[in-house]
Amino acid sequence: EWFGRDAQQFVSYRQLLECKDLDAVTIASCDVHHTAHLEAAAKAGKHIYCEKPLAVELPDLIRAVDAAKAAGTVVQIGTQIRSLPSIVGARDLFRTGVFGKLSRVEECRNQEKPYWYHYLKGNDIVKEEDVDWKEFLHGLPMRPFRADIYSGWYGHYEFSRGPIPNLGAHYIDLVHFITGATFPTSCVCLGTISPTWKDEHNFTNPNSIQATWIYPGDFLVSSSNNLANGAGCIRKLYGDKGALDFTNWNKPTYDCEGAPQRDGSIRGKKEVTPTEHPDHFLNWLQCMRSGETPNASIDAGYQHAVAVIMAMKSYETGRKTFYDPVKREITYA
Repeated sequence: EWFGRDAQQFVSYRQLLECKDLDAVTIASCDVHHTAHLEAAAKAGKHIYCEKPLAVELPDLIRAVDAAKAAGTVVQIGTQIRSLPSIVGARDLFRTGVFGKLSRVEECRNQEKPYWYHYLKGNDIVKEEDVDWKEFLHGLPMRPFRADIYSGWYGHYEFSRGPIPNLGAHYIDLVHFITGATFPTSCVCLGTISPTWKDEHNFTNPNSIQATWIYPGDFLVSSSNNLANGAGCIRKLYGDKGALDFTNWNKPTYDCEGAPQRDGSIRGKKEVTPTEHPDHFLNWLQCMRSGETPNASIDAGYQHAVAVIMAMKSYETGRKTFYDPVKREITYA
């Protein structure tokens, strides 16, 4: 409607990338597709906006990130919350040292119902003749077409990895952005499928899950999701001089309650002063013109992806995971 013409349509991303006058792409496909689409777009010389989580498997992540860096194009990862003025302000406040030594960052992000149910559509809307089912499966074993898998892929472990990578990528990215941390040293993760949401769809993603990471500097980061009861949500950073509450990341607050080394620099509960910053998508467009590094660079995407992959490998194996940033390797206890 804006341009007075129909959009071009393609069956495959490969056809799309053959367009010579195409400057940039956005990748909003299934989580399991992200790295293949990112790698192909980078090799085609395109600027890229890629949704989170950046990857679900480490070898794919490394290959895609290397391709993006070799291409030298502008890549923005879709962890857009780090571009909110309130969160940029929280980072600037943290850098003053007002919170002291960091001990723990925690998140409980709960919902009454798993988010993948909101995307479910039936055979009357998602029709087999409209879908390239083989392309969607992306190398996974062939099986009969199912509309509830195609529309509700967020709930299936093959295509996504559940709430820790999908919702938790935002949280982990904020921990990195605010504190300056990059990679965790270790992680443990446990999860289950609560009986409340066991039904005919046979979703395979855990809907009750908790991951815990240890970071250099000996602070602990915890992410917990209960998608069968929406009570008890919190998102908070604890230091020995004060704490930052970013449960509402549009209006984070801070105080010194419970801080053993509080020194009077924080009195009462205060709102974080925002720091102006361009909208996340606008920032990507601006960096395409200027050549500058966007706010959620490919390195930031790599860092959050390593953390969530560590968690899910711990969940899969029941073992503690470790990351070596020099070897770019995950190992197990």
